[in-house]
Amino acid sequence: MRALRRLTSTWCADVLLTCAPGAQLRPFVRCVWLSDQSAPQEPLEAHRENVLPTGDMHLVFRLSERPVVLFDRSAEAPELVLGHAVVGGPRSGYYTKDVSLPARSVGVQLRPGAAEALFGMPASEFTERHVRLEDLWGRSASLIRDRLIEASDPQRQLRVLEAILSKRLPQPRALHPAVAGALQQFASTRSVREAVRRSGYSHRGFVALFRRSVGLAPKRYARVLRFQNVLAECAANRDVAWADLAMKAGYSDQAHFNREFREFAGVTPESYRRVAPRASHHVPVPPDFR
Repeated sequence: MRALRRLTSTWCADVLLTCAPGAQLRPFVRCVWLSDQSAPQEPLEAHRENVLPTGDMHLVFRLSERPVVLFDRSAEAPELVLGHAVVGGPRSGYYTKDVSLPARSVGVQLRPGAAEALFGMPASEFTERHVRLEDLWGRSASLIRDRLIEASDPQRQLRVLEAILSKRLPQPRALHPAVAGALQQFASTRSVREAVRRSGYSHRGFVALFRRSVGLAPKRYARVLRFQNVLAECAANRDVAWADLAMKAGYSDQAHFNREFREFAGVTPESYRRVAPRASHHVPVPPDFR
């Protein structure tokens, strides 16, 4: 199997294993991962975490007994018990997840175009939503989870998930050239107007094509990419000033950066840095943050 990257949290005794997918999955899958998350050990440790937007879809199997539970941002009661096999649609904002009990999960981060290949639906049908996998794949969702639990060893569980997805995926089909070109462009410049011009489509036609494959409108997706670039820069250099990051990323001013960060992360930039999350887009939310 390809080399695994192991991340150990500075917040608690968590482990996150990640690896690049094999050649057959690569057109559809950006990353394969396994998370072993311990329960909080102290009363003031976080029992929740904010999961920040990546712009991608996700497929996750919760292998421990506790299902995936989300919280309403303003309420104490759980908003939604999602179950043990979940598809997370592309998001442009954070959501809050229960992390009060130990949990092992295995999953994949999906590329644009994967939704129709895996689920027979455009990505736009999943935008800003979580969907139970059993609603899409029926009983096979629970059977897959059983196989993953039986595999037991973390590295074997990753291999089993890759093998299962490889069997379910058709031969790769290329993204629409207008969408592929825009995604390539957004790696260096965020101009939606330029992407529309290059596509040869009307603005409305281009947005519809983009949302079908990616799930988010191009302008919103470009904003999430800019935010993700800031998180990557912060992870690479914990001491860099936020003002420098904001300027480099192209925010109009510090106030604009702070508003956007709070919208996407649910915490201020300084609060984010203070908790030093185990992964850049999983932010523990201690009681004093709420």
